[in-house]
Amino acid sequence: MNAIYVRRRRKIHVAEGDGTSSVSLVATLQKNLESLGFGLSAALTSRLLTLSQPRLETFYHSLVKDLRTAVGAHREYRPMYPNFPAQVMAKSEAELYFNAFLHYITNELPNYKKDERPELDQWSWLKIIDLGSKEDFESIFTRLASSRASLSEQDKADLQWFIAQYRDSIERLLPKNVPSKENMAIIGAALMEHTSLAPAFLAENLKTPTDALRLAVARSGGDVSLAAPCKFKRFRRSERKLLLSCLERHGNPVEDMLRWKEPWKRLAERLHPGDYATEFPKTYEAFRVLRNDVPVSTFASKVEGFLKTREISSVVGLLKSRPGDFARRLDHLLRLGGNYESTLDAFEAAAPSVSTPVLLQVHCHFTHRTEPADLRVFFPKGGVAKAYGKRGSLPPLPRHLTDMVVAIAETTLLQRFAKLPPLGKCYLDPALGDYLAPFSQRSASKALHTVGRGSRMPLPDGDILRFFLWWKNGKGRTDIDLSAALFSSSYRYIDILSYYNLKGFGGCHSGDIVDAPQGAAEFIDVEIPKLLTQGVRYVVMSINSYTQQFYCDLPECFAGWMSRQSAGSGEIFEPRTVEGKADIAAKTAICLPAVFDLEDRKVIWADLALTERLSWNNVHNNLSGIALMLRAVTNLQKTTLKELFDLHIKVRGTLVEDKDAADTVFSLDEGITPYDLDLIGSEFMK
Repeated sequence: MNAIYVRRRRKIHVAEGDGTSSVSLVATLQKNLESLGFGLSAALTSRLLTLSQPRLETFYHSLVKDLRTAVGAHREYRPMYPNFPAQVMAKSEAELYFNAFLHYITNELPNYKKDERPELDQWSWLKIIDLGSKEDFESIFTRLASSRASLSEQDKADLQWFIAQYRDSIERLLPKNVPSKENMAIIGAALMEHTSLAPAFLAENLKTPTDALRLAVARSGGDVSLAAPCKFKRFRRSERKLLLSCLERHGNPVEDMLRWKEPWKRLAERLHPGDYATEFPKTYEAFRVLRNDVPVSTFASKVEGFLKTREISSVVGLLKSRPGDFARRLDHLLRLGGNYESTLDAFEAAAPSVSTPVLLQVHCHFTHRTEPADLRVFFPKGGVAKAYGKRGSLPPLPRHLTDMVVAIAETTLLQRFAKLPPLGKCYLDPALGDYLAPFSQRSASKALHTVGRGSRMPLPDGDILRFFLWWKNGKGRTDIDLSAALFSSSYRYIDILSYYNLKGFGGCHSGDIVDAPQGAAEFIDVEIPKLLTQGVRYVVMSINSYTQQFYCDLPECFAGWMSRQSAGSGEIFEPRTVEGKADIAAKTAICLPAVFDLEDRKVIWADLALTERLSWNNVHNNLSGIALMLRAVTNLQKTTLKELFDLHIKVRGTLVEDKDAADTVFSLDEGITPYDLDLIGSEFMK
């Protein structure tokens, strides 16, 4: 329980004890936590003083284990050069080359004595852990289940944990409505596995054949976004009948099933619809149409036909019945011309039925529609966080049209938000303009701090940025490389710090390790002032699987960064200085966790995969792709949290400048923060 609670809320639930612990023992606990960068609140400290010594010790060991994992301190770090970075900087190119050559042919590391290092000479602000409650902890489940945004793998695992632990008693935590179809499938599959609640839940929530398909995918451990093929499991007879009955309830299952024709064909091999032809005749007929490729006129084919012949009024007439599709196609419709007024009147009538996330995206898109765009960025659906860029702007639209769409979207959102409970006096931190609303988290990595992709977090104080990587071999020898690509403000490539270029431009690499049977670590130091004087603005952190294994096939792989005042003080890995850490577990061979904007002193959260398979085996040969990703994450036009919260405040509260006078606080570290993604997705994107 507390492993989830401290990770998501930085809180701990501790029931009041009937014993006492000495102040010195609790103080010792606090001192030990400081080495990891954490501290205890006054309320939590007072509660711990009521525990018996054995119970306090049990609590401490459990908490330390969770916190060490959170910052990456649960592993031993042994770089090639134990006296990094001074040792690397002092060695000649010949000696560095010779050591690397010996390592490549023997897999042995050079035998250097580790010198004693001076203690860390900097103070780091502690991350305070507060006392929580069981009710607050349980709200995590309800908010995740109510989220309008797709969830990350970690979020899904947390949902499944709750259901597996609570079993039938989870019923009291289930929301009345699960708005996200992907999340509904995850919950439904877990309820089928661990409870007796599934039939009632699914009868209420399975609305379309695609809902049933997502459920089957979830039960099979596949990608519920349906972006990747799924190998379906063997279903029990009761499960087959449940899925088939859902299809039978639908008026015309064929049209919806044709959207995902191949997955349905594969699923039919597990459902055996022919065995139930009498009981579910419409469903049996639908599968016959799919299997025999019988021509069927569908909604999508009608829309495309009208678009091809530019019959705009006919397209609009069809799309009015599917408001979400209408919103997504609105730009295309306006570009085709026709009767603009009629199209916008129809969209205004349909807008109240469009989901909040889609309306927010429409609002943002048309707000920036007339601005020149050097690059348009697309994030395709799926479990791997890929981005694609297309140069150039869309064909122009008149400004008055885009303003009208923005007005329709904003008016609809304000009317919707006005029906929610009042917020009172509200403080809104301007810094939230750097954080993007979490529309989709399905491909997000498990991280120390999870925020919307493209968000810009403050770069901590200190002249040294130290990147770190730790991994362990998979089924065979595994070589993962840590690199830092350096770019100018105009995105011109300048240099790279990597296994084949260990030092330069005010930075150095700890040495390339190519085999990690017991785990291995690599580090990179970059000195910010030196890089800035040499025209470097962006540092792109890159993790590359040289041996081409996907990260999801490794026992463990994670990376992060820390801030240091002095490169030589303290241990190479100091947990208390860790500012960001992410597990690297995607089905990909290269990823870009973050971009560092040295001029603005911001960390841009990227969490992107460059490609699933590389043509070459080092970052230098993929620089065109990295440059594209850099442009993509630094030029995103997405709704910010400041914009989202401001819309709510306009109709639910009153804006005040004094944080202490506010009933509701929106800020980076108090009240509702950018890290409360479950709360934002469930309460502010309704």
